[in-house]
Parts: sequence; C-alpha cells; structure tokens
Amino acid sequence: MPVPEQRDLEAARGVLAAWLATKIPGASDVEVGPIGGPGSTGFSNETLIFDASWNADGTAHTQALVVRPRPTQHTVFLEQDFESQYRVLTTLAEHTDVPVPPIKWIETDPSILGSPFFVMGKIDGRVPEDAPPYTIAGWLLEESKPADRRTLVESGIDAMAKIHAVDWKGLGLDFLDKPQYGALGFEQQLRYYEASYSWAAGDAPVPPVAKATLEWVQAHAPSSDPELTLCWGDARINNQLFGADHKVLAVVDWEMVTIADPMMDLGWWLFVDRHFHEGMPAPRMEGFPTRDEMTAHYEQASGRTARDLEFYEVFAGLRFAVVMMRLADLLVEFEILPIDNDVAVNNAVTRVLADMLGLPQPGPGMSNYPGFE
Repeated sequence: MPVPEQRDLEAARGVLAAWLATKIPGASDVEVGPIGGPGSTGFSNETLIFDASWNADGTAHTQALVVRPRPTQHTVFLEQDFESQYRVLTTLAEHTDVPVPPIKWIETDPSILGSPFFVMGKIDGRVPEDAPPYTIAGWLLEESKPADRRTLVESGIDAMAKIHAVDWKGLGLDFLDKPQYGALGFEQQLRYYEASYSWAAGDAPVPPVAKATLEWVQAHAPSSDPELTLCWGDARINNQLFGADHKVLAVVDWEMVTIADPMMDLGWWLFVDRHFHEGMPAPRMEGFPTRDEMTAHYEQASGRTARDLEFYEVFAGLRFAVVMMRLADLLVEFEILPIDNDVAVNNAVTRVLADMLGLPQPGPGMSNYPGFE
C-alpha cells in the first residue's frame, strides 16, 4: 500500500521546479507537472513521481523523474540510512550490471523539501502489487500467461544473484558495516533486529508469535558466516520493475541493504513467497515456480549451493514481523485502520510463522482489513 499523502503537492511542484533549475545545465522555464505516487506498493517511504520540462540550447526537454525524500516522522525502520542507499545505488549503476534506476542527484539540505532527498529517472515498468496482493488480484494474476509468470520470477532471481556477485569490498561498500551492533554478518543482523523489535514494540504487548520467533532465532543462530555478500535486504518481486517481456528492468527499494550471508536474501525471497500464497491464503498461480524450483534457479544463477534455508526463512519472518508491528502503528496514525485493530498480532506474516514453528495461529485471515490480508 502506498504512503498516504504527506505534503502540499502543489507547493512541492514549485519548490522542485526551482531546485531543478539549479541542477540541469543551461535549463530555463523549468516546470514540474502534477505529482503522483506509486499506486500499489511502497508504504515504507514517500515517493514523488512527476514529469519535468525545460528549455535548454533552444530545445524543449521532458523527463519523468522520481523523488525519494528521507523519511522523518512516519518511519518503518529503526534507522534511515538514506545517504547509504544513494551511495549504493550510484555505485551499482556506475560499476555493475545490477539493474537499478538511473540516479540523478542528491540534496542533503533539509530546508528544500523538509528532509534530504535524491532524484532518479523514472522507469516505465510494472510491479506485482502489495495491495491488493498480486496473488489475489492484478495484472500478474489476471493478464500474464503461465510462461510469463515463470519468466518474471526467474528474471527476478537472476537480478538478486547479480547483487550477491558484486565485489562489495572492491567497490568500497564496506561503509554498510554497523559495528555498533556487533561483528559484520549475522551477529550484526541479529543485534540490529533485536533493537528494532524493542523499538517497534514500544510499550504495547509483544505479539506472541513474534516473541516466540525471536527466541527461536536466538536459540538457532549460526556460529559463523560461511560467506558475506552485498544483500539487497528486501528481496522480492514487489520491489522490482518489469518490462512487457516480464523481465527485470530495475531493482528498487534498498532501505534494508546490508552486508550479510546471501542466504538471508534467499530466505527473505522464499518467506515472502509464503506470505503472498500461504499467508493470504491464495492458490499458486499457474506457471509460478515452486519454492524448490526457485531455490534451484538461484543455485544455477549464482553458482552457490543453497543452505540453512529453514533458519533464514524463520529469520526473515522475524524481520517481517517487526515491520508489521511498526506498520500497525502507522496504519492507525494515518487513520487507515481503527485503533483497536489486531494487525500487529494477527497478519499474514505471523500466521505463516505460526505454521512454520508449530505455534497456535494468532487469528483468522484479516478480511476486515482490505489490502492487508
């Protein structure tokens, strides 16, 4: 579900037009068209999409642009490593074959839009929806052929494998290390999400499934990291733009980017697949690869042997459960859900986790909350 409107968009048009005039060489008569946002995904951040037009060297120009402001008040994640995202995207665009949007500029002065922001070129592609879930409705279910669905998923996995192949040390991406949370690798990830868990829970009762999952992860944590790679963090087809041929045009939404075991991304990919199928619940679409087929394709694309997937899927569920705890507060804050909702406790994530860990189900499907089944 997209972030609700958080600013005066008409005022933002004038501000952005004036700002762009300082960035585009020789530009005059800069105008920003009506500002929109993503229609079906992106609750963790604000996204401003518009067409900019200007004159330069006697020629009229038009370009579709995307602005990502740094979240300030309505935050899903414990930390907003905003400039790190920009640095990662710029590095990947300049030095790798990972498909990312074209990066234009970053503005660190918060006085322009109320917080720093960066600008990307808009890519014309389609995203499998979050709301309604792509397994329930939307173009992937209603328009795509079975062979196209397989192509889409396999292309998405190929893009994930490219991320894991990046020489993160050679490209200077070690700034993603957060030693304040412990040693680089799983220790750091666990400590970060323990802190995120406490932050998201606040003074509210902790969801029983989330608490049990955290205890399971702590008890089964790996003693070492066989491998560390660049990890996308939020690895799923909902964070990829696809062309008419159902192949990836760009990988987006890098808020969770880190250095970790690549199985963390694969575990997240597989858990989110469970979320959109078993958690809804929804039948598997014809042509959509099975979980075993997705794992095998990743092994072929990456040259790695998948391992420890039970652990990393449960860890993915813990991380997702923490996001849902925080999201539940935001849904009330935005007056999308009533204050007495049970989204933090009972959602597709916690229902899947309960099934995986043999725990009592937290409740029935959330038919009373459209878009958050």
